[in-house]
Amino acid sequence: MAGKTTEQLEYECASLLKEFGFTEYEAYTFVYLLRLGVGTAKDVAEVGDVPRTRVYDAVDALHEAGLVDIQHTSPKKFTPVSRESALRKLNLQRENTITELSELFEHLEPATRPPEEFGVWTVTGHEAVTIRLLEFINDAEDELIYMTVDELLTDDHLDHLKAAEERGVDIYLAGISEPVQVQIQERVPAVELFETLWAWSDEGAGSLLITDKRTALVSVFLGQDATDRIHETGIWGTGEYNSLVVVLRAIFTWRLRTLTSQPDE
Repeated sequence: MAGKTTEQLEYECASLLKEFGFTEYEAYTFVYLLRLGVGTAKDVAEVGDVPRTRVYDAVDALHEAGLVDIQHTSPKKFTPVSRESALRKLNLQRENTITELSELFEHLEPATRPPEEFGVWTVTGHEAVTIRLLEFINDAEDELIYMTVDELLTDDHLDHLKAAEERGVDIYLAGISEPVQVQIQERVPAVELFETLWAWSDEGAGSLLITDKRTALVSVFLGQDATDRIHETGIWGTGEYNSLVVVLRAIFTWRLRTLTSQPDE
């Protein structure tokens, strides 16, 4: 990458490799071998900071992982697989790890039944807010009230709303512009749109979600930076008697009842 020194690139590559379970010496040994193409323990030690005596242990681990081949000469020579092959192997390792975790999670039983929650939790960052919001949409069984702004509504949100519709969840949606309303109704025909008592997008709001009258999430949309990265923070609560849930449920239950009880003109 432009502007980065070789040492910076080596450090970043090694740091990411360590996230796959490699030790620091193993990660750096592989990085140095990628630069060398082929080399002995002495060559690796000279090009970087891995002690020569530790190169052998590192290579053994990398060889077992299928990332390095060994030539049994005197001294031994080592060569890494191609960079493309390394990426494929690491990606497969990640997929296998996710699959194994998924199976383990399915069999992991809770220690105790979660108690009724009375507090409000804080969640920071757009990705973290989105994960929690989609989780609540996925768990909805009966009713879902959702307000958001155009900038925060993605195809992923629509896919989850569509799945909720197919489960028979009643979905009420507000806060978005008319063009996006049309888009949503095309994807999720059963959605019922309603107007709020205030201009949601004018208040610095992000998203608001209430599901099954037991879970509530409210976020603030903080805008986008020069790289189009979205900044968002939020709070959420769960439980029939949770203060956030009770207040928002009261406001929107009243609003929806007012709308549905209006006589036809």
